[in-house]
Amino acid sequence: MRDESSLRRFLHGLPGVDQVGVEQRAAGLGTRSIKKAAKLHAIDLAISMVDLTTLEGADTPGKVRSLAAKAKRPDPERPDVPQVAAVCVYPDMVKTAADELKGTGINVASVATAFPSGRSTMDIKLADTRFAVEQGASEVDMVIDRGAFLSGRYGQVFEEIVKVKQACGDAHLKVILETGELVTYDNVRRASWLALLAGGDFIKTSTGKVQPAATLPVTHVMLQAVRDWKTQTGELRGVKPAGGIRSTKDAIKYLVAVHEVAGPEWLDPHLFRFGASTLLNDLLMQRRTQLDGHYSGPDYVTVD
Repeated sequence: MRDESSLRRFLHGLPGVDQVGVEQRAAGLGTRSIKKAAKLHAIDLAISMVDLTTLEGADTPGKVRSLAAKAKRPDPERPDVPQVAAVCVYPDMVKTAADELKGTGINVASVATAFPSGRSTMDIKLADTRFAVEQGASEVDMVIDRGAFLSGRYGQVFEEIVKVKQACGDAHLKVILETGELVTYDNVRRASWLALLAGGDFIKTSTGKVQPAATLPVTHVMLQAVRDWKTQTGELRGVKPAGGIRSTKDAIKYLVAVHEVAGPEWLDPHLFRFGASTLLNDLLMQRRTQLDGHYSGPDYVTVD
C-alpha cells in the first residue's frame, strides 16, 4: 500500500469520527471515580508509564544526570516506588542518559528527525536518528512532516516513517503526529493509521511544543486506532499522549480511557506512556497522600 493512490483510498475510506460522540465519551469516562487501593495501584502504574522528559535548549549533562537519578529512584525515601519507563532527551544528551541508566531496565528515548518542526532534509533526519541510536537510544520519537500530511502527500509521509524505522534498527519508533496541528479528529485517525501502516511501534500525540497538545478526545481516537489495528492484524502497537498532562487526576482519566477504549491489555508501559516533565512530581505527592493520610506538599519530592 505504498503508492499514493492506494494510501489515499484507504485513509479516506476510514469511518469518520463522530466529534460529539468522542468528546462526550471522553468527558463521561473522565468522571469515573477511583478510590483507595485502586487509586494507589493506578498511581504506581502511571509512574511506571512515564517518559521523564527534558527537551530544552538549556539542557546540560548535569540536568540529564539528575533526571536519570530521579528516573531510577523517583522518591528516594520510598524504595517501593516503581521506576519510570524511560528518560527522553535530545540526541546529543543520549550518551549521558545511557551511561547513567545502564543496567537499570529504564529505556533511553531520543527525539529525532529535526524535532520539533520536522523541517529538514531526509538525509539529515536519518542522520539524526542514526546518531541517537549509536549513542545508546533504545527508543526514537520522530515527528511527521505535517505540511506533507495536510497537503495530502501521504506517500511522502509513509516513506519517511519507513526509512526512519529502518534507521532505528532495534530501537522502537514512536511517531509524533502533532495532533494540535492536524485540526480535525478525522485527520488524527488518518495520521494514526498512516503511522501504523508504515511500521510505527507507538503513535504519539505531540511534541509538547504546540498547543493544544494531548487531549482526552484525541487520545480516544488514537486508542481506537491501535485497538482496531490489533483486531485486523493481531499486532499490538502503543499510544503516548504527551504535553499538558500534569496532575494525577488527569493521568487517571487517561488510564480509564485506555482500559475502556483499547482494553486492559494496553495498561502496560510497553503499550502506553505519558510524555511528561512535571506529572511525576504530582504522582509522587498523591502517592504519599494515599499512604500517609495527609498531603505532603511539593517540598518532599525532588524538583526537575
